[in-house]
Amino acid sequence: MKPFYFISLLLMLFAVAYDAFAQQETPPQRRTRQRPGEVAATDNSPKLTERAKIKNEENSKGPSRVVWLREMYRTIDLDKENNAALYFPVEPLGDRVNLFTLIFRLLADGKITAYNYLISGDEAFVDKEKLDFEKDVLKKYEILYTKQGSGENARFVVDDGDVPSAEVKQYMIKEGWYFDEATGKFDSQITAICPIMKREDYGTGNVTQNGLFWLPYDAVRPYLSQTLIMTSDLNNAVTYSIDDYFTKRMYQGDIIKTVNLRNRTLQQQVGSDDPKALKLAQDSIERQLQAFRQQLWMPEDSTLVASNSKKAKKSDASKDEKKEEKQKQEKPKASKPEKSSSTPTRSVRRTR
Repeated sequence: MKPFYFISLLLMLFAVAYDAFAQQETPPQRRTRQRPGEVAATDNSPKLTERAKIKNEENSKGPSRVVWLREMYRTIDLDKENNAALYFPVEPLGDRVNLFTLIFRLLADGKITAYNYLISGDEAFVDKEKLDFEKDVLKKYEILYTKQGSGENARFVVDDGDVPSAEVKQYMIKEGWYFDEATGKFDSQITAICPIMKREDYGTGNVTQNGLFWLPYDAVRPYLSQTLIMTSDLNNAVTYSIDDYFTKRMYQGDIIKTVNLRNRTLQQQVGSDDPKALKLAQDSIERQLQAFRQQLWMPEDSTLVASNSKKAKKSDASKDEKKEEKQKQEKPKASKPEKSSSTPTRSVRRTR
C-alpha cells in the first residue's frame, strides 16, 4: 500500500506545479496597463464596405453652381435636451456608442485624420496642421493607452473606461447655407466638426475648456451613417443615424461667428459681453436667412390665395355684367309699321 500512496502524492504535487506554471503563462491582463507588444491588434471602429464608400462619394459632392453662400460657426451644447443624443451613452452600451467615442476609435485605428485647433478657432485642413494623436491627445490629456506598430501603421488601444467621452460636453460645427443656381436649391451643409472638452481641476475646482481638434465632416460621414442613435424620450427605437441627425438639422446650436472680412467673432462684432445683445445678433442672422429664403419663392399663404380668388370672382362677375349690358345695347330695335297715307283710297266698285 505504501507505493500506492507514494505515487498518489507525486501525482498531486505534479498537478499543483502544472497549475501554477499555467497561471504564470496566462495571467489576467488589462489592455491599458500592459506593455507595448503584449496585446493583439483589435479593430473597434466600424468598417466601410465598397457600397458605403461609393455612397459617401455621392453625398460628398457639393452644389455645382453656388451663387450665394453664408458660412457660420455654431456651438452645440450637449446639456440641452435636443442635443443629448450625441452624448449618451457615455460608455459603449452594446453596439451603441456616442459621437466622441466613435471619433476617438477612428483616430486610434488610424482611419481618419484630425487637424489642429488653431488659436483663432478656425480650421485649416492642410498637411502642416495634421494632428499627432499620440502627442497632442493621448499624452497631453494623460489617457492610458497601448501602442501597436510604428509610423503610419501605428494604432492605439484604449480601454472604454479611459476614453474621455464624459468630458466632451460641447461641439463646434461649421455650417454653410447656400443657393445652388443649377438645381434651384436653398439648403445647408456641415463642413467641419470640433469636439470641445471641459475638464475640472480637482485641486482648484476650475474648469478649463479646450477645443481638441478639427475634422472634415466628409471624412467621418460614412462612419456616422452606420452608427444609430436614440433621438427621443418617447420613442426609444434607434432609427436615425448620426449623419441623419446632422443633415436633418435635429440639433440646436447657437451662432458664435460668421465668416467675415475681419475674421471677428459675433461677440467682437457686437462689442458687448451682454448676453441679450449677443442673442439679438444671433436672432438677426437667423432672420436674414429666412428673409433670403422668402425672396426666392412666393410664400404659400392660404389667406392670400383666398383673397386673390375672391378678387378674381368679383372681376369675372363684373365682366359678365358689362357684357350683358353691351349685348342689350347692341340688340336691334323692332321696326315700327309705316304710317298710312292721309288720302283715303277710293273703291273701284263705287266709281262704277
